[in-house]
Amino acid sequence: MTEPTVWFGQLTTRRRLLARGTLFIAAGVSWLTTFLLLPSLALLVVSFVKRDADGALIWELTLESFARIFGSASGENARILIRSVVLALVATSASVMLAYPMSFFIARGSQRRRFFWLAAVFVPLCTNLVIRTFSWKLLLSAQLLPAKIAAGLGWIDPGRDIYPSWIAVALGLVAASLPFAVVPLYTSIDRLDWSLVEAAQDLYGSRLRVFFAAILPQTLPGLSVAVILTFVPAMSVFVVSDMLGGAKHWLIGNLIQHQFGPGRNIPYGAALSLLLIIMTLGGVSLYRRNGRSVEIL
Repeated sequence: MTEPTVWFGQLTTRRRLLARGTLFIAAGVSWLTTFLLLPSLALLVVSFVKRDADGALIWELTLESFARIFGSASGENARILIRSVVLALVATSASVMLAYPMSFFIARGSQRRRFFWLAAVFVPLCTNLVIRTFSWKLLLSAQLLPAKIAAGLGWIDPGRDIYPSWIAVALGLVAASLPFAVVPLYTSIDRLDWSLVEAAQDLYGSRLRVFFAAILPQTLPGLSVAVILTFVPAMSVFVVSDMLGGAKHWLIGNLIQHQFGPGRNIPYGAALSLLLIIMTLGGVSLYRRNGRSVEIL
């Protein structure tokens, strides 16, 4: 450990390098420990304890919360979970399909136009999600054009709002997720090797063939990040579904929020949170593994 070594032109020792590296990562490790690891451990502990009739925790170990998840309430839980996964997949797919042409449009523009459109993408993130969702309630109200068009097409009754409905929830999720899909895809598209695209076009490849053969493989890293950044929040968000879906359109986030709030069943909410975390991490790990396999091929 004390043998001298050269590091970027400096004579030092491995012990000093280890101390310097520990100092560099200390802030990040402390942040992750405080705001990720410790809350997750708290959820794990609380999910195995009891509660009294008033919702106060009783520090006795039990599997009651997990038995409820997979027991008598499993049917309703399964419907809410499937509903959450389906809507998250819809929101992620729609966000990615919209983000690709938007990212190409931004990346192919001049430097000044890039800054303008990237700022336009980021501006909604400066506004609270509740306010953005409430604006969708106004936009989908019966007095405005979208509801009148939907009523004219026979999709809703005249004079009715488009919300609460699954369409309103999906629109809200896509609007909330779209900026997180545009930014990583823009970064990948901005670094495209256009010589490969031109070679595919010279070989008389169709636009679809050029995209899948020359563009998609180069943008897979950005696509992976976009899917993760859109799918994970869409699975757990409850503000959008609560405001645009109502009580009949609950997602897993609404169920968890209810247990920590009016339901006063913190152990059950913690157990549901752990289930959501495990499923999300499993899905992300599976996607990342398949993404790397495709990239290698």
